[in-house]
Amino acid sequence: MKSLFIDKEIKYTGKELSPHWIYKNFHIGTDAIVSFVGEVDVKLDEMVDIEDVINNEPIYSKKMLNFIIECFEVPLGEMVWRQRLFVSIIKEVLEKRGVKTVRDGDDIFYNNKKLSVSIATKSVTSSLIHTALNIIPDGAPLEVSSLSEMGIDNVKSLAQDIMDAFCSECKSIYMAKCKVRGVIE
Repeated sequence: MKSLFIDKEIKYTGKELSPHWIYKNFHIGTDAIVSFVGEVDVKLDEMVDIEDVINNEPIYSKKMLNFIIECFEVPLGEMVWRQRLFVSIIKEVLEKRGVKTVRDGDDIFYNNKKLSVSIATKSVTSSLIHTALNIIPDGAPLEVSSLSEMGIDNVKSLAQDIMDAFCSECKSIYMAKCKVRGVIE
């Protein structure tokens, strides 16, 4: 698993959650996680969460810390497990910084307000995750929490810590799988 923080702002519209977006734009042609800061504006026609479409709930935020993860040869069910693991890692990293949060499924809450959005999906060639954290609460269609409310100003450092922890966990899981002896009845 490779990681990259992208130093330029990118507006996330949902089109970025597509196969090989990381490879085409940042030349990482393997399982990868990238993060970037930018406005999030996902219209209903780009939504992959059918429940949000049914409820007519597009996503908007003026400024979010975005993560896109792409894994090849991973079925959707396993990618949802990875999504939950990733959100748990975000919670752990925030707690190491002294911020108490609550996780409910793939959502993180701070002061009873939603901090994150997250979705896992499958493409023809890979499985993908998009997770984003509000940096500021501006523009969201509902009251949300934000990293600024938590006193977190260095989002690049936070993003790097989250990506490093996720990559380390993926490597550890792979090694745990490789080190065991099979059993036969």
